[in-house]
Formats: sequence, C-alpha cells, structure tokens
Amino acid sequence: MRRIILAALLAATSLTTARAGDLLIHGGPIHTGVESAPGAEAVLIRDRTILFVGDLKTAKSKAAKDARDVDLKGATAFPGFVDAHAHLTGIGLREMTLNLDTTASVAELVAAVKAYAQAHPDGAIFGRGWIETHWPEKRFPNRIDLDAAAPGRVIVLQRADGHAMVASSAALAAAGVTAMTPDPEGGKILKGPDGGPDGMMIDHAQSLVRNVIPPPSDATRREALKKAGALYAARGWTGLGNMSVDAGDLKLLTALAAEKAFSLRVDNYMDPSGAAEVLARGPFEDSTGLIRTRGIKLYMDGALGSRGAALLEPYSDAEGLGLQLTERDKGLALMKAARAVKAQVAMHAIGDRGNRMTLDWFGETLAGDTTARWRIEHAQIVADSDLPRFSKMGVIASMQPSHAIGDLYFAPARLGQARLHEGYRWNDMLKSGAIVAAGSDAPVEVGDPRIEFYAAVYRHSLDGFANADWHLDEAVSRTQALKMLTLAPAYAAFAEGSRGTLEAGKKADVTVFDRDLMIVPPAEILKAQTVLTVVDGVVVFER
Repeated sequence: MRRIILAALLAATSLTTARAGDLLIHGGPIHTGVESAPGAEAVLIRDRTILFVGDLKTAKSKAAKDARDVDLKGATAFPGFVDAHAHLTGIGLREMTLNLDTTASVAELVAAVKAYAQAHPDGAIFGRGWIETHWPEKRFPNRIDLDAAAPGRVIVLQRADGHAMVASSAALAAAGVTAMTPDPEGGKILKGPDGGPDGMMIDHAQSLVRNVIPPPSDATRREALKKAGALYAARGWTGLGNMSVDAGDLKLLTALAAEKAFSLRVDNYMDPSGAAEVLARGPFEDSTGLIRTRGIKLYMDGALGSRGAALLEPYSDAEGLGLQLTERDKGLALMKAARAVKAQVAMHAIGDRGNRMTLDWFGETLAGDTTARWRIEHAQIVADSDLPRFSKMGVIASMQPSHAIGDLYFAPARLGQARLHEGYRWNDMLKSGAIVAAGSDAPVEVGDPRIEFYAAVYRHSLDGFANADWHLDEAVSRTQALKMLTLAPAYAAFAEGSRGTLEAGKKADVTVFDRDLMIVPPAEILKAQTVLTVVDGVVVFER
C-alpha cells in the first residue's frame, strides 16, 4: 500500500511545471503568518518572489496579462511548510528498502523479514523503522528472531530512532562480534542468557556491524534523493533542514538541483566526516540558491527509547544514565572551528544531562555571543533549571512534535513521574522566550506536516489517545504551531528575511491544503490533502 500511495503521489507531481510570467493565487483563505496582517485575499508571484499580498482587486491590477490564475476553490494557502530536522537520503532509502515502520510485533517483524528474504533470495538484508514499545512481546527483537526468519542470512534492521539495530547471527559472525567483544565508547552490545551478543547493538555499537551491509551506490543514493524530494513536495513541504549530511550526498544533491531534478530548499548540516568545506569557508550555497550548507551536526547522546539518552539520574525502568556519544575535547574543537567561520552547530541532545552538557559546551565556546543561532536538535528532556538558558543564550530548540505522541507511551516508564514534566515541553520553551523550530526527524518519523501540526496543537496519538502523563498543557496554539513550521525554521537557518511568511519581497514558497488547518477539528488536520506546493515561484506539486 505504501508503494501504491507513493507512486500516486509521484505521478501527480511535476518538477518541470515552471511557467514564465506571474502566478496569481486566490479563491480561499490565505494565512500570511504576519501578525499585523494575518489574512489576505490574494498572493501575486513574479520572478521567484512574492510581488503583492492583499486584496484581489489590487493583485489583479498588478498581474501581467499572461499571469497564471490559480483559483484555490476554497482550499487554504500558507507560507511554505519547512521540516526543520530531517534526513533526506534516509527518507528516500526508506522507500527503496525493507520498511518496518508499521510492524506491530516481533512476530510481524519475523514475517516481514521472511517475505522479503523470499522475494530477494541473494545478498544481505537491511531494513529500518521498527519500534518495540507497542509490541505485545514487550521486548527488543534479537538474533534468534532474525535467524528464524531467514536462516544463515546476513540481516541488519535499524530501530526507528536510528540509535539501535538488531543483527542476525550471520551478521554478527561476519562482523567478528563475539562474547569477548568489548562495548565501544558510547555504545553497548546487549547480551543474551548465554553471555553472548543477543544481536541488539546500541548507539556506537552499531558501527561494529554496519559494514556487513554494502553501502548504497551513488546511483542508488541519487535516486533516493529524487524520491525524497518528490515525496516531500507532494506532502506540502517546501524545504527542510537536512541533518548529518555526508560530502558525497551534498555533491549529488547539488547536481540534482542544477539539473532541475530537485526543487526543494535544503539547509544542510554536515556530518563531521564530511564537514571540511564548511569548516574551512563557512556557510555557502549552490548556484540555484536552493541548496545551502549552514554548519555541522553533532551527537551528544542517544535516544530515550533505547535508553541511550543521557540522564542526570538513572532510568526509572533500568540501570544506567545513558550514553555520551561525543568526547568533550573533540566536540569543543569542532565547535571552535565552526565558530571561527560563523558556521552553525546543531547538536543532538535528548536527555536532561545531554541537554545540560550541550548548553554548557555552547556557553564555553560562544563566550556570551547570543547571535550564533546554534541549535539543539530534539531538546526532548530539559531540566527546569536549564530551560531558561535556551532563550538567554540564543539557542534554537529544534523539536519534533511527533516524537512526543509516540514516545509518551513509554516515556513515563523511562523517566518516572517526578521528571516526566521535563519532556517535550514546547509550550514551556515558547513561554521562556526560546525559538522553537519544528520538524519530523524523518525517516525516524513519517515526515508529514499534517502530523507535526496535529501533534503540536493537540498532543494526542494519531487515534486520539492521551492521558494525564501526556501533559496536554504543553500543546501550543495553532498560530504558534504555524510559526514553528514556517518562520521559525527560516530563523533557525538565518533566512527569516527572505522566507517564512507570505510578504512582498520574500521568496515565493507556498503550501496549499484542501482545508484550513487553523480552524478544522484536530482529527480533520490529519485528513487534509496537499493541493499545491510552490517553491521559489515554481509549482513543484499540483493535485
């Protein structure tokens, strides 16, 4: 069904619908994102730029005779939605490999691997997307499960959060992982009753088995980037913050944009292994202006679900304080190099200890500079005493609303009641004066603007569940949610002057849904359909 839906979206998408002349959008509610003038009758676009926003009569008088007239017929236009944190290559690869994000049990995972193995009888098997927190078995999968699904095959399946993976016995053998293999720094090899590895590799331990899966070729990665771009345009995204990017993928992405085979705005934050150019010259962009490289992406800790998030006090349901993934001296050296060329630092931090350490390192490096707009990615669990530091230091809280409505099924067990209020505190962040830029972390999550908007304003599961543990007081208003998904991501990438709202003089990025997300009941938000996506004045998706 996923592939059928994707095929339909791609069939409806045209990346070559650029049209000379003006584009006049009217005929439905238009939310500008501008406090002083939040609504308009029409938007007139010329030469990739918004020429006029206001009443229809004036817009028509300014439009060229050959202007393309786009009658919304009651649909609703917004400033272009931007996913502040995603992984573009991973989004495309998810559609090209074994996708396990709807797997509901260990038994279903085994069945899915078995079916995939039968359809692909040769070679290693890689998949991702599983998450065990809702499974009836109440446990991680292990090598015995994978061996039963496809005996003798090399199998590696990554957890949805990207911070853990499970490997088959053949994969462990190929990697040389035995009972005597020590845990790497920042990682953990889970053990079975016999004392040997049970197949679960946490955080940096994943590196021990990752190489048994052949890396995707440049051709495969190029195709993945194209698929991701088309899919995101079809969902209504006009751009994204692309995290943990390697130099090869940046080169492919730049080439695709130059060929007009990719048309979203992308702000790249490089993996340290591919960060040499940005650390040498500072932020830069390609010839199209769509592909910008802003800085580097680092990791302080792991994920809450796999108990890798760094906590100030032990987990409530297990021993340990989580994992620190970046060594202090290395992290500070990279930060100082970034600051020297005015590159941004985006640091992954989940746990309250991880966030505190990140704020400490930022403070030590920036030495009182509040203008750098460095970012903490996720900022999921933040201690009360650390919350005001975001605003005071000018640190962006790059948060993903959908994480909360998935994690809050298991977060109470991981954290306990005394510190549960520290989690996913979007409203507290905004009240403190911090900038909150919202995203999805796809392919960890689906990567759907409707889900992120719904989660931000309603804070219920997709089927409407919530209880007292979910702290519904952390939901935000619809106006705040719109800003979190439009202007705030622009600000977080030093682009608020050119995008993020529908105003004359700004880049022409527009998202249109068939219903008004600002007024429909919460459940209706999830049913909205993308009608039109405009990037840089070009229609990149039209239903």
